[in-house]
Amino acid sequence: MYIKFIFQTLKYIKMRTHSRVRKTKDTEIKLDIEIDGLGKSDINTGIGFLDHMIDQLSKHSLMNIKVKATGDLHIDYHHTTEDSALALGEAFNIALGDRKGIRRFGQALSAMDETLTRVVIDCSNRPYLIWKVGFSTPKVGEMDTELFKEWFQAFAQTAGITLHVENLYGDNSHHIIESCFKGLARALREAIEIDPKRIGQIPSTKGTLGGSL
Repeated sequence: MYIKFIFQTLKYIKMRTHSRVRKTKDTEIKLDIEIDGLGKSDINTGIGFLDHMIDQLSKHSLMNIKVKATGDLHIDYHHTTEDSALALGEAFNIALGDRKGIRRFGQALSAMDETLTRVVIDCSNRPYLIWKVGFSTPKVGEMDTELFKEWFQAFAQTAGITLHVENLYGDNSHHIIESCFKGLARALREAIEIDPKRIGQIPSTKGTLGGSL
């Protein structure tokens, strides 16, 4: 029975990878993603703290992610932050394919010292973000904390996920945002896992994802 499940699963996960280049006048993002990976990453956006966060996303979701970004950092970090999320979401969406067999839903409570954050996901192909996160400082390092909402909004939009992120409590801005990324990673890991009871099935009563459930 277990061997049969392995072969059935491999049929649906063997192609869950995608490479993408997203180029605008502001940025150029080169990205590779392997959903069924080992959490290996190679991230270079030119923004050290953002690199650290995407590395956390890769490590704790077990997705292999490679990002190389060049952008107008001499202006500010907004375009590179948002565009890296748009490209990552696009690649994730394409790699996930028709979403047959996935668990679809995922959730995580993510703690970091004094901070606790809740992340809940529905891989419904209905993009939506609820963001209930505040910060005690305007910056983490040289990065504006307001840009993190932009990153999560952009990722949810192109990844095709309903995403709720709520910081329950916390004081340190670094801890708060890192708990958000780790929570996203763990919730994604659960949601995109192949369900042995749903091999080859769309996880919806309608037989399709997107639009009405």
